[in-house]
Amino acid sequence: MSDYIKITETPSDYTDLELMNTQSILENINNEDRKVAEAVQKVIPQLTILVDALETRFYEGGRLFYIGAGTSGRLGILDASEIPPTYGMPHDRVIGLIAGGDSAIRKAVEFAEDDTKQAWLDLKSYAISKKDVLVGIAASGTTPYVLGGISEAKKHGVLTAGITNNPGSPLATISDIPVEINVGPEFVTGSTRMKSGTSQKLALNMISTALMIRVGRVKGNKMVNMQLSNNKLVDRGTRYLMEGLHLSYEEAEKALNQYGSVKKALDALKK
Repeated sequence: MSDYIKITETPSDYTDLELMNTQSILENINNEDRKVAEAVQKVIPQLTILVDALETRFYEGGRLFYIGAGTSGRLGILDASEIPPTYGMPHDRVIGLIAGGDSAIRKAVEFAEDDTKQAWLDLKSYAISKKDVLVGIAASGTTPYVLGGISEAKKHGVLTAGITNNPGSPLATISDIPVEINVGPEFVTGSTRMKSGTSQKLALNMISTALMIRVGRVKGNKMVNMQLSNNKLVDRGTRYLMEGLHLSYEEAEKALNQYGSVKKALDALKK
């Protein structure tokens, strides 16, 4: 693991941070953040391959798994947890796993990320198979939990992808689809929850959103399969139907209540 430069650990381009005033700190962080979207843009070809592979497998009943530790693990769980309410997809289609288990979502579990075997044990509990896709997320590209899971998954014929912020890292090397997002050194040296984490969030947004669109969970530009789990979403769904069916608010709300989802109401009433 020493034959490549670990960019995420290289010194910040800024020094004497403690001597900066508040506005300077914020402006400099923002200057660094502006670089992130451009770095993500460069990996769109790899993300395209990943989403297309996911689409094929989803139509065959496959699933998307994320594994990671620390910030990377939490971001995977965040992305997975938002798919059911946003797109009405069952909870078992996009699954996020973090080193140390659910307790690590809120509080770091010491040395959990150093276990090379635990990720595969976690994945086996979901009966992961060749129909599924496993995405490992690790800014460093060296996290043992992630590397162990990816390596074992490949042995069992599972398609793998690795999202990392260190080009040439072990994760990029062993993954079928390497997604290497080079955001440069962090504002605070080694603090990968910053630009690296932001780039991962952008990439995960792109992967899951594109996938949901490709498998028919969006119509026009609307989330027509969203769960109507609170008043805000009921109001949003009602307004979608007002626009799509040219109804009054009261008529649209009645249709939404009758059919239970925007998509079902549109399918039943669209002329």
